[in-house]
Amino acid sequence: MPEGIKFFTGNAHKALAGEIAAYLGIPVGDATVTEFSDGEIMVQINENVRGSDVFVLQPTSIPVNKNLMELLLMVDALKRASARRITAVIPYYGYARQDRKVQPRVPISAKLVADLITAAGINRVLTMDLHAAQIQGFFNIPVDNLYASPVLLDYVRATYSLENLVIVSPDAGGVERARAFAKKLQCSIAIIDKRREAANVSQIMNVIGDVEGKDTMILDDMIDTGGTTIQAAAALKEKGANRVVAACTHAVLSDSAVDKVNHSVIEELIVTNTIPLNSKKERCTKLTVLSIAPLIGEAIRRIHEESSISSLFE
Repeated sequence: MPEGIKFFTGNAHKALAGEIAAYLGIPVGDATVTEFSDGEIMVQINENVRGSDVFVLQPTSIPVNKNLMELLLMVDALKRASARRITAVIPYYGYARQDRKVQPRVPISAKLVADLITAAGINRVLTMDLHAAQIQGFFNIPVDNLYASPVLLDYVRATYSLENLVIVSPDAGGVERARAFAKKLQCSIAIIDKRREAANVSQIMNVIGDVEGKDTMILDDMIDTGGTTIQAAAALKEKGANRVVAACTHAVLSDSAVDKVNHSVIEELIVTNTIPLNSKKERCTKLTVLSIAPLIGEAIRRIHEESSISSLFE
């Protein structure tokens, strides 16, 4: 058990918190996070944290704003209780997709959230597979961006034949991710080229690369509504792919995404538990959930011991 370390969690993902605490061999800290009748969040830390190295787990997933506010208030409470250092462990960083201005008069929400987190008194951020790597630069404090690839790679190596596997990027923006993943597996890659010929005309999906007779794996950082992934899967089948599976780090799966996946040509959807899936795991017969608790737990240990985190991915 690491000395001088405290580990707390809000209400967002207590199951993951329990797994991480078990890995570290420490209990989850005693904190009360409730709501007043008008919806205001009330936080109370029920144990001494003075001089401690404190880690707070809270993914800012659905409900995003509530979970974010819980995190900010927990950090403020810990700061006022004289914690020596506070690290926010945010497996899924909400608002990450709004990282730049793509239209006039819109906010850069990822930067605003970074400012809020910093202003609350957090000393360090530990997150996983940021949607845009440049978000690290939105902070003026250290940010450790972990990658779920070791967990996904271990599963793929144990489950699929690599000789006939092709890693597919669902869009041009994910090519670097797909290439790095394929390099580790010594597989080839393919790219889905999406283009809309005119307004209100459905997208045309072109497949760049040889997928005929191949087992294909669509790799992305997150799947939200599932539209892009499912369209890409259909395009791969049309091009003669033998089978189609999909993998991502963050299974947002909002709206009717679960039903779409169940009725799609995707044979298996491999995800991690950065976001609590609740009933989605039971409803989606194709879902395989891998735990990132050991990876985050080891990163927490190394941060506390001031040792290298990058060596986890070498």
